[in-house]
Amino acid sequence: MARVVVDVMLKPEILDPQGQAVQRALPRLGFDGISDVRQGKRFELEVDGPVDEAMLARIHDLAESFLANTVIEDFTVKVESEEAVAEAVK
Repeated sequence: MARVVVDVMLKPEILDPQGQAVQRALPRLGFDGISDVRQGKRFELEVDGPVDEAMLARIHDLAESFLANTVIEDFTVKVESEEAVAEAVK
C-alpha cells in the first residue's frame, strides 16, 4: 500500500480571500514577518498495490477532472513512501 498526495492551490493570479484574512490576522496574534498566505486543499489517496506510471496517470486524470478546478487551480501529484502509510495506520 502506498499514499499519493494531491495538493491543490489557487493559481497565483487568482485572489485568495481566505489566505488574505489569515495573513491580516497573524500580526494581531503575535506572528510577525509573514508577508503572504495562500490557502489550498490536500488529498491523501491510499493506493492498493504498486504506484506505477499507469496509476499515476489515472490519479492525475482524477485530480484534473474531479479534485481541482483547473480554470482557477493548479495541482501537484506526489507519492509518499509506503512507510508513511504504515506509520499512519499504527
